Amino acid sequence: SVSHSQITRLYSRFTSLDKGENGTLSREDFQRIPELAINPLGDRIINAFFPEGEDQVNFRGFMRTLAHFRPIEDNEKSKDQDGPEPLNSRSNKLHFAFRLYDLDKDDKISRDELLQVLRMMVGVNISDEQLGSIADRTIQEADQDGDSAISFAEFVKV
Repeated sequence: SVSHSQITRLYSRFTSLDKGENGTLSREDFQRIPELAINPLGDRIINAFFPEGEDQVNFRGFMRTLAHFRPIEDNEKSKDQDGPEPLNSRSNKLHFAFRLYDLDKDDKISRDELLQVLRMMVGVNISDEQLGSIADRTIQEADQDGDSAISFAEFVKV
């Protein structure tokens, strides 16, 4: 679990980002974070903080999303077998990563979605043709059921 000092630190980070001082963060508040502004997947990561149809996130939602990024501690793995799986478990981290690619939320990563993310990550330095062959090769290697897309189960194996 998160320690008291970590919560205090995150809360002070949250309030420093909350320019409107209304206890919630907007997308614009996140876009002011330099590391996210220069990250090619910044917008996708920012979107992950916002529940469907919402344009504000409160401190609790902020904490929940950040929890995915915490390292998996060995001593936590053995704890509480019956409780809910921690947000930073391997499977929840993989789900989080999968959702960054699955732009239309149909639980598959299509060639087109893969291309969009690749283009975000490499910018204009690579021709569309080269990107296309990277996408094709990636899908070829990961796709096991022959639907020309990558399901979550296939994503996990890769």
